[in-house]
Amino acid sequence: MRFLLVCLVLILPGCEQSFFMVGDKGREATIGRLSETRDNCLTRNASADITTDSDATTIARAIALACSAETEKLAVAVNRDGDTKVTSAIRQNSEFRAMGYVLRARGQVIF
Repeated sequence: MRFLLVCLVLILPGCEQSFFMVGDKGREATIGRLSETRDNCLTRNASADITTDSDATTIARAIALACSAETEKLAVAVNRDGDTKVTSAIRQNSEFRAMGYVLRARGQVIF
């Protein structure tokens, strides 16, 4: 009987992760919410800035800068380790998305 108990105790910890999905659902929800907030800010500012005749790249950078508070909150939530490459990539993604929103607001075709 002890032998079976010892076997059971040794086998169960090795199988634990095959039955349960490991992840932080709360963190994923927070990241999704912050990403949506940032995208809403970018969209709102892009539709407000379509009346200018400035270059789309310049406007996209200005919009990304206007939404930098939302972008930084998202970067903090995503980047727990403080890696500068990750933070930089999130900022670049914000500029890229801002460019897409500017072009959409102007009615230009996006590929």
